[in-house]
Amino acid sequence: MRIFLLPISTRQTLIYCERVPYTPKPGQKRPLTEWAVDKAATTWAGFEKADKGWRKQLTYYGNQLFKRIPYQEWGLKSFPPATKAQIEEINKGNVAFECFYPGSFLKGRSATELLKALATERQALHRRSMWTSMAMLPITIPFALVPIIPNIPFFWFAFRTYSHYRALYGGRLLENITNKGMVQTNDSRVMNELYAAGLLKPSRQAVREATTPDDADIEKVVAQAEEQTMEGEKEVVLLQGWNGKLIAEAFHLSEMEIEIERAVEQVENAIKKTDEQARSAKEVGRATEQKTNTLKDETKQ
Repeated sequence: MRIFLLPISTRQTLIYCERVPYTPKPGQKRPLTEWAVDKAATTWAGFEKADKGWRKQLTYYGNQLFKRIPYQEWGLKSFPPATKAQIEEINKGNVAFECFYPGSFLKGRSATELLKALATERQALHRRSMWTSMAMLPITIPFALVPIIPNIPFFWFAFRTYSHYRALYGGRLLENITNKGMVQTNDSRVMNELYAAGLLKPSRQAVREATTPDDADIEKVVAQAEEQTMEGEKEVVLLQGWNGKLIAEAFHLSEMEIEIERAVEQVENAIKKTDEQARSAKEVGRATEQKTNTLKDETKQ
């Protein structure tokens, strides 16, 4: 099973686990959760094809809400949940884990330590949010009395309950395999090249047409990124959204593209908001200083 550490910026990293299709053993029934998730996905896809009406509106606003779910949650959800059966299968040595990462862009950070941090830092949040969402389910049941339109609030909180459950138990599985030293780390040359190319070139097509970056190019890009951080004071984006497709193609994982694009968009928006707040704070500070100096001058007069 392949795991990917994808630095989005100098401070934030997306983790993604290759989704392995569920294959029940002979005589074993398919889990109800697997059936329910597939059914929901199929139904949602059908709603998205609607030309107009409440189904079209529902999927539009629903997809906007999905974009606001933190990328960290989506990343942890990509892991299989740490069920008793899954852990037993892993402990028997029937599942191998290999983690790919661009070592040049993880300067000063150990891949193993980063895996451990990502596995545990959000567990308390997802546990609390899972129970909160679950507590909302009974409250939303009366909405089922509304004719024609399905009980949207109920389905939303049901989805959020399951989503937090998957993130929580995905994190626990990652914690289990990292604590037991079961993850083989791989400083990926391909990822280093694609990261460097994405920062050197202005578009995906330009990367496709250009030659592969060499060691000197990679070192140059890394040095420029470090310089832009102003000795760690500023957060700098390392991965372009359009580069997600190239990375996904390189590892034959088309579903990873949307995860990268979502993460990059969220991180870029967060950095932009932080920069705007910093500028506003500086402007307020300058205005206050000017007002103070003016009062001092008036007092002297």
